[in-house]
Amino acid sequence: MNFSLYKAWQHFNTITKHRHKVITHCAKAGILFQGLLHDLSKYTPTEFMEGARFYQGTRSPNEAERESRGFSNAWIHHKGRNRHHFEHWTDYDPVTKTIAPVKMPVKCVIEMFCDRVAASKIYKGSSYTDDMPLQYFMGAKHRRVIQQDTAALLEYLLVMLRDKGEKETFRYIKSIRKLKDYSAKDFEINER
Repeated sequence: MNFSLYKAWQHFNTITKHRHKVITHCAKAGILFQGLLHDLSKYTPTEFMEGARFYQGTRSPNEAERESRGFSNAWIHHKGRNRHHFEHWTDYDPVTKTIAPVKMPVKCVIEMFCDRVAASKIYKGSSYTDDMPLQYFMGAKHRRVIQQDTAALLEYLLVMLRDKGEKETFRYIKSIRKLKDYSAKDFEINER
């Protein structure tokens, strides 16, 4: 893929629209400051240049970079600097002697929720529906390495969005955003 000023401008517009949507969602969730800091690393040369080079407008440029190179340098940079990605939350487990997922703080899960909803809205445009972020999450569930309590909370919020809409989901999020701890059993899903 070649870098062009036109694609750079399109990429800039896409990531900026996405960031503004996340800021709006974070404000509704009661975590405005996190929203204001959301994804600032996408404007750094390491992420921006690759994003512009692999920009398509319908999905993350990281996917195209992976297809071309076998990995995404921009993603490796991004996930290491942004705590709202579950991939950021891995560490060496002294018991198993392997790298393992770690439970995310509630405020980071909430930002991840806001990020996923905003991404679905940006990439799906006028065809967006409240079940799309859940569909995306479930589509990769079998291959995702995420701590079980974190996955349960995120899935619970995405199901609530699908079933009850944004207004009710953000109201609920405000009620849990200061939780110090949580577990998967707190967020069991009763399918409709």
